[in-house]
Amino acid sequence: MAERRYKICLLGEGRVGKTSILLRYVRDAFDDRQTSTLTASCFDKTVPLGGGASARVSIWDTAGQERFHALGPLYYRDADGALLVYDITDEASFRRVQDWVKELKKILGEDIVIALAGNKADMEKSRNVDAKQVLEYVGAIGASHQLTSAKVGTGVNEAFTDLLKRACSGRGEGGRLR
Repeated sequence: MAERRYKICLLGEGRVGKTSILLRYVRDAFDDRQTSTLTASCFDKTVPLGGGASARVSIWDTAGQERFHALGPLYYRDADGALLVYDITDEASFRRVQDWVKELKKILGEDIVIALAGNKADMEKSRNVDAKQVLEYVGAIGASHQLTSAKVGTGVNEAFTDLLKRACSGRGEGGRLR
């Protein structure tokens, strides 16, 4: 059976852990000294879909700093889905996710598959983002949500798995082929 290709973008403010989440998912690794992404990077991973089918997923990690924001549409054009990451200890990072959702829907249309990841779940005692507000928001936009910790590895695979399942089923027969 042919391998299908999907494009997923990671979006979020700088220092919320996008690159760390990506490296945890692709390499099952974490680096306390991870430096900020300065433009964008892309990693590929083959994911089994069941029934002998698999998907080749290209995951684009974008720079979160405001000075790189104008480049965002170049990276998420033709994306099948987006994982928007916020830091549960930083309320401003959650507010910024809401701006990215508006932009994604404006550029890619209302049917873009979106998931939110509340990263740094290992720092729950320092949480500054209201969990109820997050759940209301994801319900309102039709997104999924997963608490993640790239540091300890919780929730990362689940966030990507859910996003990919929804991207595969939400785009007809297996999504856009590349």
